[in-house]
Amino acid sequence: MKSRPLKIGIACFPLIGGSGILATALGSELARRGHEVYFFSYAQPVRLDLPQDNLHFHRVDVAHNPLFPSPDYTLPLAVKMAEVARSQQLDLFHVHYAVPHALAACLASQMLGASAPRLVTTLHGTDTTLLGQDPDYRMAIEHALVHSDAVTAVSESLRNQTQETFRLKRPIEVIPNFFTPNKPNRSRAEVRSDLGLTDEFLVLHMSSLRPVKRIDLLLRTIAKSKNRERLRLFILAGGPFDAYEPLLDELGIRDSVIIRQNTAVVDEYLEAADAGLYTSEFESFGLSILETMFYGKPVIAFRVGGIPEVVGDSCPLYPFGDLTAAAAALEGLIESPTLARELGERSRNRALEKFSADRILPKYEALYHRVVAGKMNALIENRCQP
Repeated sequence: MKSRPLKIGIACFPLIGGSGILATALGSELARRGHEVYFFSYAQPVRLDLPQDNLHFHRVDVAHNPLFPSPDYTLPLAVKMAEVARSQQLDLFHVHYAVPHALAACLASQMLGASAPRLVTTLHGTDTTLLGQDPDYRMAIEHALVHSDAVTAVSESLRNQTQETFRLKRPIEVIPNFFTPNKPNRSRAEVRSDLGLTDEFLVLHMSSLRPVKRIDLLLRTIAKSKNRERLRLFILAGGPFDAYEPLLDELGIRDSVIIRQNTAVVDEYLEAADAGLYTSEFESFGLSILETMFYGKPVIAFRVGGIPEVVGDSCPLYPFGDLTAAAAALEGLIESPTLARELGERSRNRALEKFSADRILPKYEALYHRVVAGKMNALIENRCQP
């Protein structure tokens, strides 16, 4: 018997980053499957296409009250989530990050009482790897995780690290990220012409440029290339690049690097690229890596965090910080189009086999129906009490 459609509230960050991109893709796919989805954020997520059937966006204004020493987002978010949950009779909240989203959902649930939606919290990494190490946030994150009806992580690596960091007694279910390629609006030739390229080997890097992404190592890897005149590094930057500008001149690679800021359209650039290069010191999953794989491009990356779970044996991975090995791998791809093509096909096949929407979405739907059924059973039990 087919399960009934659900009313789902999703809270996420709207910026270019793995959590917001996954949350947006998840909400869009759920809406296509007939669920009613309500997004909450302080801005429209960059990859959220509206209007779309069954998809709604509720903007949350950041409060600037002179009574408080700094702007507040958690309380306005909680109020908005509670208002929409009450008016639309939401079945569950699915929040991405414990702070501030799960905390806001917990507060909204307290406002609503017995009618509150169930709460699913997905961890993407920062809750554990950064905020979880800070005593000012640790207890708040633990509170949010303990009071969630279900907690998921995007990789085994992140689940293990979360259990070690917080010593949780509750289970954490691993549901990996997914990606659905779109048909590019421009051809590979058109994009490469726009970038001023002819037959150069185009290496793509997509990230928020946060310190953990180690852009310094990315640039140093390019600088070590023996075929620098034959390659270009194209950075799709989800954050400011200013801090790395001096390094371009120091390494003498300014003419080898192309930078585009905060673009939500990645498919045409993935199609135009020849390989992906990622030098993070830690990745809970590596959604940009997965996107690169879906377009049949070989990936060069370090063996850290959840990256081995994504890449598998489709491409070799290297010890963190081994720039000599990374540069040599890049040389191999430049010098052997056959090798680049073979590794790219292996990457695409693994992505399709393990991380398609058709494989991952049913895992989320099964989880949703399980936690909603738990709420209904609890309500029935309470009604039956003498």
